[in-house]
Amino acid sequence: MTAELERGLAQPLSPALYIVATPIGNLSDISLRALTVLSRAAVIYCEDTRHSRTLLAHYAIKTTLKPYHEHNAAEQREHVLHALAAGRAVALISDAGTPLVSDPGFKLVREAAAAGYDVIGIPGASATLTALTVAGLPTDAFFFAGFLPAREGARQTRIKELGAVPGSLVLFEAPTRIAETLRDLAAGLGNRPAAVTRELTKLHEDVRRGTLLELAEAFTGTETRGEIAIVVGPPLAADISDDDIEQKLRTAMQTMSLRDAARAVSDALGVPKARVYDIGLALKSSDR
Repeated sequence: MTAELERGLAQPLSPALYIVATPIGNLSDISLRALTVLSRAAVIYCEDTRHSRTLLAHYAIKTTLKPYHEHNAAEQREHVLHALAAGRAVALISDAGTPLVSDPGFKLVREAAAAGYDVIGIPGASATLTALTVAGLPTDAFFFAGFLPAREGARQTRIKELGAVPGSLVLFEAPTRIAETLRDLAAGLGNRPAAVTRELTKLHEDVRRGTLLELAEAFTGTETRGEIAIVVGPPLAADISDDDIEQKLRTAMQTMSLRDAARAVSDALGVPKARVYDIGLALKSSDR
């Protein structure tokens, strides 16, 4: 036990709701602060007590575990708020990574904060950020899209909506649907560069890079297992239509001059400013 951990365990833990990040695979990827909070909390709420008990046993943490998942969240929120009202320290963790990212919990945070209780984040592992950092794709702007809808129509609609996001996309997917999803993404977004990350931080970690269609082909007919995150590069300039530019220009020109609107849309979409400006001039002429 390090001196820093000993000092943390010796200090009282302030009453609050602690949102604690846990490892996404490798159990060593946990902070000393997280271990302190999990050891000193009055209770830990988690998605699956059987899963989280492995982590706690590894670090000899004996704090009581209680379930908090999508099926019992409404009921359990009341218990958490009562514990906070009694001046207790409550921790919330997910099965892996940072809580609330594709996991239940935001309503609990919202209600605890609205009731005046402290909500403290204990940062750490995140599959979203880990995938983004190893993908080799632009990271200056990105959008986390979670899981796509399972139904084909809803999935295609969602992919179309994501097409206009001016940054890289990060998605989660089940291994049984990976090839199908990659093909759907290529059909809806264009054959963008992408990366499929699997079992990050674990023994069989795998990162594959290529275009969406190349990756779809690589995963077709293969048995794939493990946790998967897909990173898709931002829109290619060639994929952005004049209609896309016109739509954004109309919105921008409501509050900006044509010159400023053209610059803003050019930066957002990654297309030449001259092209945007010409479309803007045509818009102004047609509106007269």
